[in-house]
Amino acid sequence: MTRTRKTICTLMCLAFFAVLAVMPGSFILQKNVYRQLPLFRFLERKAAHDFQRKDPDTYAKIVENHTGSLGAMVEKENEEVRDEQEKAVAENSVGQAEDVERKTEDVEPTETTGTAEAEPGQAQTEIKTKEEDKQQQKELSEDENIKQTEKDSEKETDKSQQDKPATVIPEVTQTILASNNIQPAPRIDLSPQTLADYNYLMNQFFIVDSQTTTNADQLNAAELLGEDLTIQKDAAKPQILLYHTHSQEAFADSREGAVEDTIIGVGNYLTELLAKNYGYQVIHVTEAFDMESGELDRSAAYDYAGPYLEMILEENPSIEVVIDLHRDGVPENRHLVTEINGKPTAQIMFYNGLSYTTARGNLDYLPNPYIQDNLAFSFQMEYQAAQYYPDFYRGIYLAGYRYNLHLRPRSVLVEAGAQTNTVQEVKNAMEPFADILNRVLQD
Repeated sequence: MTRTRKTICTLMCLAFFAVLAVMPGSFILQKNVYRQLPLFRFLERKAAHDFQRKDPDTYAKIVENHTGSLGAMVEKENEEVRDEQEKAVAENSVGQAEDVERKTEDVEPTETTGTAEAEPGQAQTEIKTKEEDKQQQKELSEDENIKQTEKDSEKETDKSQQDKPATVIPEVTQTILASNNIQPAPRIDLSPQTLADYNYLMNQFFIVDSQTTTNADQLNAAELLGEDLTIQKDAAKPQILLYHTHSQEAFADSREGAVEDTIIGVGNYLTELLAKNYGYQVIHVTEAFDMESGELDRSAAYDYAGPYLEMILEENPSIEVVIDLHRDGVPENRHLVTEINGKPTAQIMFYNGLSYTTARGNLDYLPNPYIQDNLAFSFQMEYQAAQYYPDFYRGIYLAGYRYNLHLRPRSVLVEAGAQTNTVQEVKNAMEPFADILNRVLQD
């Protein structure tokens, strides 16, 4: 090396260290010193502004490998939007547990029965296996998310497009998106040949109270499934009547005096789901039929409710579905919960009255021309649950009295969870229940 070259190298080194002494922070913060070179910085800035289009094959592979994570992201964004749109929905709160009396079922002043609170789990074993069928979000929302990202990159100056969340469809909640994407996954044999076996049908779907009885003629699966229970949806007029014979029923973490933490609050959420997600007009009756002079009195709640409901039905002849929403009473060590769409969800049980007891036979003073229609309605909903939510249902409980199920052909009593469930668990149960109800009414 010549003297001249040595001098040049020495001067360059001195210049470099002089710059380092003047601006040490920039070099320390950058991991690579070459990032300070003007040419490199220019090329780096230029590359940051160049939109890199995805190779279709690579993109498809990325989507395939990351469906789960993208689905979780979509689910989170939809949940945030839902929270903003549904501010009226009460948050689950931890409060003092309310001691709840197990309910008694009285149909007529002269006839009382305690069968409404009979523990179905003691009458038969659990109807289903305990593995949960978990379903991931589908690629529809993911594709929308990525397409919007590409549009934003190509049109950086269009701020209105950039501000819109690509994965959110206004007026559609996470709940209905999940129900639309769910696929049938039954855990039991639902073939017509198997369901024709009366003993199999009873073991898988029904629980018979000790005070009544049934037979293969009454519970014929083909006939129950074959009955057309669909309705013409019309949001302009009420089609569903929702009420609570036992309005004061509460849950493990219900706050004393908070109506939203009772079965009425659960009914509020169900009403909202049916109206907003499925387009039904619902009349929700919140009358306290189980209160007398400010005191809890369930001895004649069904008798009080009957005339009141008949008046509403007379004023609204368009109503075709009547739902009496309860919560069950179970031993304190029993927790009726499963997981659906990633949420802890209370299990439900359908309840049918046969107007028949083994001691007296047919109860002519409790006529119900819709017994078979009611049975078909309950069974079709449970059949849908067996396909789409196999851990959700507990069975169809058959009792001896009427329970105001004579008001319409599509009348049903639903036990949603029990006193050992939290408020939120029972509200979560309304999401799959609304889905299976709609599947029966619109199949």
